[in-house]
Amino acid sequence: MLQISELTYRVGGRLLLDRASVTIPAGHKVALVGRNGTGKSTLLRLIAGELAPDAGEVSVPNGTRMGWVRQEAPAGPESLIDTVLAADTERAALMAEAETATDPARIADIHTRLADIGAYAAEARAARILSGLGFDAEAQKRPCSDFSGGWRMRVALAAVLFSEPDLLLLDEPTNHLDLEATVWLEDYLRTYPRTILIVSHDRELLNAVPTTTVHLDQLKLTLYGGNYDQFVRERALKLENLKSQAAKQDARREHLQKFVDRFRYKASKARQAQSKLKAIEKLGPRIQVIEDSAVSFDFPSPEELAPPLIALENAEVGYDGRPVLRKLNLRIDSDDRIALLGANGNGKSTLVKLLANRLPTLAGEMRRSGKLRVGYFAQHQADELNLDWTPVQQVQAAMPTAPVEKVRAHLGRFGFIQSKADTRIGSLSGGEKAKLLLALMTRDAPHILMLDEPTNHLDIDSRDALVDALNDYAGAVIVISHDPSLIALTADRLWLVADGTCKPFDGDLEDYRRLLLDKGRAEARGARPQDETAATPAAGREVRKEQRRSAAEIRQVLAPFRKRMERLEKEMAELSKRKTGLETKLADPNLYAGDVAAATKLQIDLAWVERDLARVEEEWLTAAAEMEETEANLNA
Repeated sequence: MLQISELTYRVGGRLLLDRASVTIPAGHKVALVGRNGTGKSTLLRLIAGELAPDAGEVSVPNGTRMGWVRQEAPAGPESLIDTVLAADTERAALMAEAETATDPARIADIHTRLADIGAYAAEARAARILSGLGFDAEAQKRPCSDFSGGWRMRVALAAVLFSEPDLLLLDEPTNHLDLEATVWLEDYLRTYPRTILIVSHDRELLNAVPTTTVHLDQLKLTLYGGNYDQFVRERALKLENLKSQAAKQDARREHLQKFVDRFRYKASKARQAQSKLKAIEKLGPRIQVIEDSAVSFDFPSPEELAPPLIALENAEVGYDGRPVLRKLNLRIDSDDRIALLGANGNGKSTLVKLLANRLPTLAGEMRRSGKLRVGYFAQHQADELNLDWTPVQQVQAAMPTAPVEKVRAHLGRFGFIQSKADTRIGSLSGGEKAKLLLALMTRDAPHILMLDEPTNHLDIDSRDALVDALNDYAGAVIVISHDPSLIALTADRLWLVADGTCKPFDGDLEDYRRLLLDKGRAEARGARPQDETAATPAAGREVRKEQRRSAAEIRQVLAPFRKRMERLEKEMAELSKRKTGLETKLADPNLYAGDVAAATKLQIDLAWVERDLARVEEEWLTAAAEMEETEANLNA
């Protein structure tokens, strides 16, 4: 059992926790959720003992083994497998003692204990964990120092998982993982036999693993039963009840106060007025209903270009003349929503760089529309931000001819109100820097958005806002993400980058998930893993392939209707705006005290605008009916 009692903690004078309490029973899998900056990671460090509270305490039963992935990734000469094995300190100590022990009784005790803790199967278990996190047998023998920081953080995670602590603390465990490793980790944690406390912005993970949710909000901790989606529903209901109570309290207070105000100074009513004042006091302080502010993004829509936007024929791409991907025969149209699948290192980012014109073709051909504008997002671009500038200065540098009002309006699309827009970039959070990068990449209304892990520093609300913005965006989208929910909600085509090329994947995300899990379980059993074509029944693949082909044909037939309706909607919006402006002017009494001719002209203009608006609305209704009829015929 993990018990947090009256916990108080400050950072630089700022209160993060104020007499917060919660009890987590042993064996529960718990999601710790809350807005960015509320102190979730700090709470994990307090539980792990890395920080000392100002007041209160964190208590766990004696002998509880705690596992915590620290920020320092292993970087020594030891191999990956040895680094992971060393995480089980009891096994390592017993193995070392077994080499030097001479007392027969002690030797027997050592080997008995080694058998009890499964020490002789430990290497195979460590290898399975490393394999699940993306390290093949050859990589497991290489030293940690051979790998980049992100890969070494995977080793640190593998070591903690291998040690099987009684209380496992995970802070954004999927940040350094690709989709393949994320799927494996989700499956592993779902069956983990001990207590887990997870901080994550990965909604899929928070729904698949936790059975309990702890909400850190307003300096307090509140326990909810169920996973993240259940928490959201229960909290929404709680807020609605609180609003109802607040409204009743306000109405009661107002009614009593009116009586007091009216009769306070009348002798005959004085006693009753005093009674009402006491009733007001008994109501207590006003019930506060504090709701999270809404997050929204808005990508500007580009003008239409003739298809295809990009076409590859037998193209090759790589570095220093050495191909990473070959035989690329792909096409991107303006209504495409494509997610790239494949393990890290297979070439997903390389393909995106080619499509974004950041890398040249080594062979074959790539054709691009002459007026094509591409918005490219990659996490490493945060290093290119000038930390001493403000967001306004950063975007102004990218839009040198734009007036500052236009720059601020564009930043406003991504939640940068004036105070945030004028904050030094070095003082922004990782999520705010990611939003600034999204603003920069869309400043010229690109025809394609290419997003390489856009959600790494975004909280769940910001991820939801990104999903909505991508679904409302009028151009093409290509996304690489370890967030399954982002892919499922925004992509309708999947491309698999594997075996030195990229091809359409005949299946949906669930098919791919099953493929990965079946492959991992087969490898764990020592069986030969199924290949990609065997993982999905042939009949099912053909049905899905035909469905996708049919859907693409329907989209192509309906595209002219949609474009016509979008044009008419813009025209209606403009006419409605003009109509409102004219009506406002005509409603001004001062207009009629002056030049009568001016008023007459405004009335004539209003009549013309109303006529045009009626005509455009009729055209829109006709187009909508024609599209509906065409779609019904195509689906018949």
